[in-house]
Amino acid sequence: MYGTLKDLKLNEACKVQHQLVLKKGFEQQPIAVKLMLIVSELGEACEADRKNRHADFKKFGDTYELEMSDFAGTFPNRPPAYKTAFEVGIKDTFEDEIADAFLRLMDLCGEYGINIEKHIQMKAAYNELRPPKHGKKY
Repeated sequence: MYGTLKDLKLNEACKVQHQLVLKKGFEQQPIAVKLMLIVSELGEACEADRKNRHADFKKFGDTYELEMSDFAGTFPNRPPAYKTAFEVGIKDTFEDEIADAFLRLMDLCGEYGINIEKHIQMKAAYNELRPPKHGKKY
């Protein structure tokens, strides 16, 4: 495999993400479906922000520590401490939904072999040549 996502460049991370999606049993979908799923994640991010739901790393950390200290192997069916802490402090927040959108974009790039590093560099270079606000009102 390609290693962990944190150790990779973006193009390799996209390949890894696509393989993880396939490993989890998600079938390949038409590009229009993938794009709309990305849009839906951004809509969820907007709604989370409207409800002021943002990641709470203190709550995440406190829950994680409590779960780890509380866990003595007496509850074999208990979910792992990380999962519980994530659900308490991070899940369904603005930042979580933005991460979902990125992961879906990475899956799309991995599936279609898009060299996103090159395209980001090319687009940034082009944008440097454009006028302020790209000639638009906003």
